[in-house]
Amino acid sequence: MKPPFIHELVLGLSGRSYPITIGYNFLGSLNEVCPFIAGRNAVIISNSTVSDLYLSSVTSSLEKTNTNYIAINLPEGEKEKKLSNVELIVSKMLEKNLDRSTVIIALGGGVIGDIAGFVASVYQRGIDFIQVPTTLLSQVDSSVGGKTGVNHFLGKNMIGSFYQPKAVVIDIKTLDTLNEREFSAGAAEIIKYGCIRDIRFFEWLEENSMSIMSKSLEHLAYAIRRSCEIKSSIVEQDERESGIRAILNFGHTFGHAIESGVGYGNWLHGEAISAGMVLASRLSQKLDLLEEDEVGRIKSLLKSMNLPVDAPKS
Repeated sequence: MKPPFIHELVLGLSGRSYPITIGYNFLGSLNEVCPFIAGRNAVIISNSTVSDLYLSSVTSSLEKTNTNYIAINLPEGEKEKKLSNVELIVSKMLEKNLDRSTVIIALGGGVIGDIAGFVASVYQRGIDFIQVPTTLLSQVDSSVGGKTGVNHFLGKNMIGSFYQPKAVVIDIKTLDTLNEREFSAGAAEIIKYGCIRDIRFFEWLEENSMSIMSKSLEHLAYAIRRSCEIKSSIVEQDERESGIRAILNFGHTFGHAIESGVGYGNWLHGEAISAGMVLASRLSQKLDLLEEDEVGRIKSLLKSMNLPVDAPKS
């Protein structure tokens, strides 16, 4: 399979369905993928690293449709996922007299997507936003499903809302510039989907983990698409996590405790979730819900993608 290519899924929610478009090297065509942007004011929320790489592609696409825009860069890191940055963004938008027709574009990883989505949910009681995830973790998980929010010093994601984007635009080319540690962290969420929902996908990951880690375009495209399909199907059944959507939190109870315990940012989210999935699996084994060899397979797959399987000793 040679780029460019396009896959389009639809996350179906009554009256609020939206497309998830997966392709390669097409950020310069964002105006075509999201034609509803044309003629509106846009706010691009990102960080300096991502902006240096991809902002020009996004802005060039907006300029094709005479879309006015401003760009706001936040500092990098999980520690920046806080209310003060929400206030900073809102203040800049109010200073520009931006109204409810404005659309927010979240250009970055999970932190940017969560903050931008939360701002969109509260600015003048709700405006449109687009997720343009640039990390593997955000492409397969945080950009899909409508969870937005920021952290509180007493807990992760304690301030937020369920608020669906207008579209999710996944350009796999952005993974070319992702470092190995961040890439592996995203792979943890891909493995999670195989564990919770699709044994055949889990087996496919076991067979193709090396190809994924070497960033084979064909294998990456399938892994991302299948992950989005699984998450979409679960969110369609249970948007606000009152039932089945809780399975998406496999490993997250332990993982969030690890993140909080070592300090946000010292372990990447996917690294903490990896160790958390092993802890959850061991607990399931003690409850006679998993066999020892099944726990071993989960650990082996995580290890094959350079992920930690042991919680920090401290």
